[in-house]
Amino acid sequence: MSSRIFQSVIIQLKDATNRVIGVIDSDGSVIACSDLTLIGDNIGAVQLSQGEDDDSTTRSNERTFKALGNGSRDDYAVFAEGEDDIARTVCVMAAIAINEAGVFFEENNDKRIFVKNVICENILPVDLYVRAKELRFAPDVNRGVILVRHNSTMGTAVVEVLQEIFPDRQNDFVISVSDNDVALIKEMTPKGDVKYLFKLAKTIEKKLESELMLKTMIGVGTPARHIRELAERYKEALLSIKIGSIFNDENTIIGYENLGIGRLIYQLPTTLCEIFLTEVFKRNPIEALDQETLHTIDKFFENSLNVSETSRKLFVHRNTLVYRLDKLQKMTGLDLRKFDDAIIFKVTQMVSRYMHYKESNGY
Repeated sequence: MSSRIFQSVIIQLKDATNRVIGVIDSDGSVIACSDLTLIGDNIGAVQLSQGEDDDSTTRSNERTFKALGNGSRDDYAVFAEGEDDIARTVCVMAAIAINEAGVFFEENNDKRIFVKNVICENILPVDLYVRAKELRFAPDVNRGVILVRHNSTMGTAVVEVLQEIFPDRQNDFVISVSDNDVALIKEMTPKGDVKYLFKLAKTIEKKLESELMLKTMIGVGTPARHIRELAERYKEALLSIKIGSIFNDENTIIGYENLGIGRLIYQLPTTLCEIFLTEVFKRNPIEALDQETLHTIDKFFENSLNVSETSRKLFVHRNTLVYRLDKLQKMTGLDLRKFDDAIIFKVTQMVSRYMHYKESNGY
């Protein structure tokens, strides 16, 4: 905390009392005071009482002292002239005012808090460049956004682990966004790309699993080339987790660029999805398909609609697979051996999963 802040608060308090108010450092030197002639004088170091209540004040040499920083440090202390109850009250009130001013100053001069306000869109665009300049925050540096989601009460521990991995707190920012979400804003070289961010995400995943035994889902946004893009890249990482949990829950690291058609389906209105499902499955709903049939379909898609390769992976005769596909065609009217029908069925599966997700989450 700078002496400029101390002096500013003391000047505002000066008219409220006739007592001399000041601040000393750990050596006893006056660094701010309502009596300007005392600034620079050494009035002697004081052994301060620690605590947050009124009784934590110390009386010495006709002055009353109280440690600043809510009793957590004794680098500085505020003093008021006199050793009576009025002096104690003035001293405590001055300490509260200076501490609050210090918190406000630190929040407005902390790059991490600034970055959090940027990604959460809590700062006006007109103020963005002004604040960046004040904090000497380079606006046009290549940065990546990685969002880590965990289902635990170990949010503080997650932040600490990430800060160990990325200790450069002037350029890399670990931000607790919510109880279960921690964002990493990582400065990269101009050539840094999504592949690099995926490597970092894999490192984070392994570290959290080995040290905290945590299972995570990690969303990776596309690189931000400018500070004004950070909020959008954070939304991409957040959307990656949401969409990935619906359509691709087997993967624990999902990139925005890899969301594919899931990103389009996620934006469809519910009524349109219901109409689509009804039109495609006129004969039987998709829920009518048994697990064996669904497993066969998944393997068929995994093997690029190749009958021979799929039958080999399923350990069944080729004719058995053909029989199952014919049975599916009778039920749905779709022949998955035809590319167009396969696309329709795949989209229908994804729309159905999306509808179940919305229902289970009360949307």
